[in-house]
Amino acid sequence: MDQGNTAFLLIAAAFVLLMTPGLAFFYGGLVKAKSVISMMMLSFGALGLIGVLWVLYGYAIAFPSAEGLSAPWSIDFGAMGLNNLLETPEGASYPPLAFAAFQATFAILTVALVSGAIADRAKFGAWLIFAGIWATVVYFPVASWVFNFGLAEDASFAYGGWITYGLQEAFGVGAIDFAGGTAVHINAGAAALALALVLGKRVGFAKGAHVPHNPPFVLLGAGLLWFGWFGFNAGSELAADGTAALAFVNTIAAPAAALLAWLVVEKLKDGKATSVGAASGAVAGLVAITPACASLHPVWAILLGVIAGALCALAVDLKFKLGFDDSLDVVGIHLIGGLIGTLYLGFFANGTGLFMGGDATQLLVQAIAAFAVLIYSFVLAFVIGFAIEKTIGFRVKNEDELAGIDTVVHGEEGYVLSDR
Repeated sequence: MDQGNTAFLLIAAAFVLLMTPGLAFFYGGLVKAKSVISMMMLSFGALGLIGVLWVLYGYAIAFPSAEGLSAPWSIDFGAMGLNNLLETPEGASYPPLAFAAFQATFAILTVALVSGAIADRAKFGAWLIFAGIWATVVYFPVASWVFNFGLAEDASFAYGGWITYGLQEAFGVGAIDFAGGTAVHINAGAAALALALVLGKRVGFAKGAHVPHNPPFVLLGAGLLWFGWFGFNAGSELAADGTAALAFVNTIAAPAAALLAWLVVEKLKDGKATSVGAASGAVAGLVAITPACASLHPVWAILLGVIAGALCALAVDLKFKLGFDDSLDVVGIHLIGGLIGTLYLGFFANGTGLFMGGDATQLLVQAIAAFAVLIYSFVLAFVIGFAIEKTIGFRVKNEDELAGIDTVVHGEEGYVLSDR
C-alpha cells in the first residue's frame, strides 16, 4: 500500500466534502433572506441522508464486483455496509475504504446540486424523499456507468462501466469523463430541470423579481467550492502524480478564464459586472473543466473556460424565455456547463480529439455518454418528483412561500437583529 497516495486520496475526499457546505453558502446567498435557512438545509439534508445511504448500499450499487457487473444496474450484496472493503487487497495502492470515502463525497454533492432548482418553495421532508429515491435509482447506477474502473490493477473488482469501457469496446475509444461531467453535472442539471417543471414557478417569477439577498455569501460559497474542486478534479487521479498536477493546473486556468468571460458578457449585456456574476462564472468554468481536466493542454483549458463562461452567462436567461423557474441556475450552469465540457473533449482531448490528431469518434462517444445520462436522469427525476407532488406534496403553499419558508418549515430565521 502506498501511504502517499492513501494520504492524497483521503485529503482529496475531505476537500470534496467541504464543497457541500460551500454549496450551501453559494445557494443560500442567492435566495431571499426569508428562505436562506431552508435553502442551506437542503444541502445539509443531502449530506446527512446520502452519507448514510452510501455506506448502507450506495457503494454496493455504484461499484459492484465482477460477478455483479452483468448489467448497467447491479448490486454487490457483499459490499452493503462496506463489509467487503475492510481489508486492503495485496498490491493495492490504497485501502478500498479510502476510495469509498472519496466517492461518497461525490454522491453527496451531486444530490445537493439539484436543490438549487427548487429554492424558495420546496418542503424539506419531500426533498429528502426525492433525494433518497433519486440517488438510489439514478446517481448510484450512473456513477457505476462512469466511475467503476476498479481500485487497483490486480483487484478482483477492477471492472469498468459502460460509458468508459463499454463504449471503448464498441467504438474503439471510450468516453472521457475524468471527474464527473456526466455523472455529476449533467446528471444533476437534468434532474434540476425536471424538478423545476414539476414544482412550477415561484410566486411573482419574472426577470429581476428575485435578487440575491447576500452576495458575500455567494462569493464565500464560490471560494469554498473552488477550493474543494482541487480535490474533486486532481483527486480523481487517485494518485499524486503528473496527471493530478495537470488536473490541478487546469482547475485554476479554466474557471479563471470563465470568470472573466462571464463578466465581459454581463458588462456588454447588462452594463455592469457583478460579484454574483464573477462567482457564477468561476463555477461555470469549474463545471466545464471537470470531465476534461486531465485531457487538455492548459491553453485549451483556458479556451474551454472562455466558452463556458460566455455561454453559461447567456444560458441562465433561457428560463425566462422558455418559462421554467430554475431558481438558482442549475440548468444554465451545471447542465449547460457539463455538456460544454463533455462535448469539448471531442474536439480538443489530447491525442483523440478531432483537432488533436483524432477523428469524430471521440465526439460521438462523448455525445452518447452526455445525452444518455441527461435523458435517464431527467425522465426518472420527473417521475419521482411528480409522484411526490401528487401524493404528499412537494411544494409549500403560496402563502407560506410569500411569508418566508424558513419560519414555516424550520421555525428559524436566518437573521435575528434584536433580542426577543
